[in-house]
Amino acid sequence: MSNETNVTWHEQSVSRDMREKKNGHKGCVIWFTGLSGSGKSTVANTLDHKLHYAGYQSVVLDGDNVRHGLNAGPGMLSDAHGEEFSKRFGLGFSAIDREENIRRIGAVAQIFSQTGIIALTAFISPYRSDRDKVRNKLNETEFIEVFVDAPIEVCEQRDPKGLYK
Repeated sequence: MSNETNVTWHEQSVSRDMREKKNGHKGCVIWFTGLSGSGKSTVANTLDHKLHYAGYQSVVLDGDNVRHGLNAGPGMLSDAHGEEFSKRFGLGFSAIDREENIRRIGAVAQIFSQTGIIALTAFISPYRSDRDKVRNKLNETEFIEVFVDAPIEVCEQRDPKGLYK
């Protein structure tokens, strides 16, 4: 018998409705997407700051920050966990690794949203199909996608990671 058949969903004693009433607002996911250097993280953090001071519960899930832990790459995992572990669980930047990166962060964002928190995500998330998979796991009004549209010339000038060289 595989472990997959031994997984059971456990209902929580504190409902989403109870949490949202306590917070005074509904939870949702605001998904910022765009090119590297377009300003996704800056916009998400600015909105988080404004929401915080307006009394809303929010959190920023930033692409780079998440890749320091939950979605770390093989190189970041190998010292602490060994080569085999890092190859199996570390995420690079291939299409399939990007898909898994977005799947994982979508699951985390969904948990935040279901607990009445506004989850602000800032990921390049280049594939519409990956974003749609996250969207489809949420209620219709729970996922707001924002494309941060900056000209590639501006992104190249900013180039915080040296990706455009």
